[in-house]
Amino acid sequence: MMYQPHHIAAVTTHRRRGEIRNRFSYGVDFVWIDPEATIEQPGLFSRNRFNLFSVHDSDHGGALAAGKGSSWARAVLSAHDVDESTIGMRLLTQPRFLGYGFNPVSFWLAFRDDALIAVIAEVSTPFGDRHSYLCHLPEFAEITNVSRITTPKALHVSPFQDVKGSYEFKFDIRSDRIAITILHHNGAEGVIASLSGLRAPLTNRGILRASLRRPFGALRVMILIHWQALRLKLKGAKYRTRPKPPESEVT
Repeated sequence: MMYQPHHIAAVTTHRRRGEIRNRFSYGVDFVWIDPEATIEQPGLFSRNRFNLFSVHDSDHGGALAAGKGSSWARAVLSAHDVDESTIGMRLLTQPRFLGYGFNPVSFWLAFRDDALIAVIAEVSTPFGDRHSYLCHLPEFAEITNVSRITTPKALHVSPFQDVKGSYEFKFDIRSDRIAITILHHNGAEGVIASLSGLRAPLTNRGILRASLRRPFGALRVMILIHWQALRLKLKGAKYRTRPKPPESEVT
């Protein structure tokens, strides 16, 4: 599978179900990279150093701000009896913008040849917690756009949602676009979150256009998270205090 860094000018949509409903859609910028590549990137994008857009290994793979990069993702797969020597890794994430970064969720994608066989959804919270969910089918069969993967919810993500129920993941990963849906099943309540967008080569022009269209990057995402929290509070949503995070890194 040939490496081509991509830029996804995506749309994320969240819809809260239950007695207190809420819905929003925002534009976000993601990059699709080979986390182990050493080839030159567009001038306005860097790995592990300051730039307009950048991705740092310390932001991914393990604890927040102490990530180990792709070696961590490979170790997770190896612990589940995947021969990591046959795997190609990709990382789908929001880049840092002028050095600032925060990702509610990033995705490690494991391919065998051109078949997607596993996804590690790396979930981070504004409270400084992180937990990852290893998504795969039995015997690590190919994940397609009709696959449904369910895992228990383990991390306190929102003060307006209980840590119970389960997540259902759907991945539609194509050469020209991506679409990911996460459904939180929690009885009558729950959240449907989606991320979708077209894939295009990562270029300086695209980075500049994104910076003008959605200035401040991840800082803007953090501000919007707090804005939606305020909206829920004003609607009367019950506030839950942050419980102790799970001891394990991966579910």
